[in-house]
Amino acid sequence: MAKMFKALGDSIRLRLFSMIASAAGEEACVCDLTGSFDLSAPTISYHLKILREAGLVTSERRGTWVYYRARRDRLSLLSGLLAVEPVPETCGV
Repeated sequence: MAKMFKALGDSIRLRLFSMIASAAGEEACVCDLTGSFDLSAPTISYHLKILREAGLVTSERRGTWVYYRARRDRLSLLSGLLAVEPVPETCGV
């Protein structure tokens, strides 16, 4: 779990993951991701590799391009850890 949170602790990776998770058709081509950043393609690829190694996304090469999908099971797991039930207030002391 720590590896996933650490991967999302970087603002570039958090933004990439958000873009992939919210993409139409539930996948995003690397060609659609790179234009949103003022970074080189190798730098974007490095950040995507970190997300993949953390188990947050999967990738599939189709010809020249690589397509990324968010791992919904991991997203559910992370959001479950962050969900906090309110503690009932106690009366008295």
